[in-house]
Amino acid sequence: MEPLTKRLKRSWERLRPLPKPRYVERTPRVSDAFQDGVYQNPNAMTLAAAALSQEAICFVEDLIDRMTPSGELAGQQAWYRLARAQFGKHLRFADLTTTLWAASTLIRPSAYLEIGVRRGRSACVVGATSPECAIAGFDLWLEDYAGVPNPGPEFVRSELEAIGYLGSVELTSGDSRETVPTYLAAHADAFFDIITVDGDHRAFGAAADLANVLPRLKVGGILLFDDIVQTPALRDVWERLVKHDSRYVTWEYTDAGDGVAAAIRIGDGPMLDWRAEN
Repeated sequence: MEPLTKRLKRSWERLRPLPKPRYVERTPRVSDAFQDGVYQNPNAMTLAAAALSQEAICFVEDLIDRMTPSGELAGQQAWYRLARAQFGKHLRFADLTTTLWAASTLIRPSAYLEIGVRRGRSACVVGATSPECAIAGFDLWLEDYAGVPNPGPEFVRSELEAIGYLGSVELTSGDSRETVPTYLAAHADAFFDIITVDGDHRAFGAAADLANVLPRLKVGGILLFDDIVQTPALRDVWERLVKHDSRYVTWEYTDAGDGVAAAIRIGDGPMLDWRAEN
């Protein structure tokens, strides 16, 4: 039987209140960067169609060829190729990297924030599609994370250079619950077109990461949240903090793989207030 202390801890993890985002008024919009005014936010189904496309899978396949080989990347690439060979034009599959390709292709980001950088695969997707996009990344860079070598920030910089990235990158080591608020406090005017949260997989830690970054997502910007099938607690956090918030329209892919969720921010405040203001 499980010790009482572990049972109590597990119960507390389920019942403890989750951190909540503290939104600010007059959040910048993605469209502000388009001076000619020719811009329209993608809707959730457009994002989904791009993320599920053969073009997305082929892009990530080719990108992996330009990165340092690893068993994880080789496995991802082999699965893509097998699936494409077997299912052809009918294949529909999405993961974090194909969804990031879709997001960065559709909105052309100038600023990207990522929690959970590891070896830089996701950052490279954004860096390859938007080579001048500023990247801010946060990770503990734990050695051999999930059984895979995790070389650290300088390795990530070299990967970005290898895929042709030209922008500015800031990589911060440490617990994201501390480093992200510190960074955002020092960059009070920083808002992001795309944000990926793929760090702490415990409910409270993931909620804290979301609570810290959601107020800095631009209106029209896209948030990505990984592993909602692999870790059911994350799906609960997603639904409580994002999916049921009327500031967002959301899409989830849960048919296969680890599961990925995406949200497009459609309003500065809750949707009823946003409609009233406009």
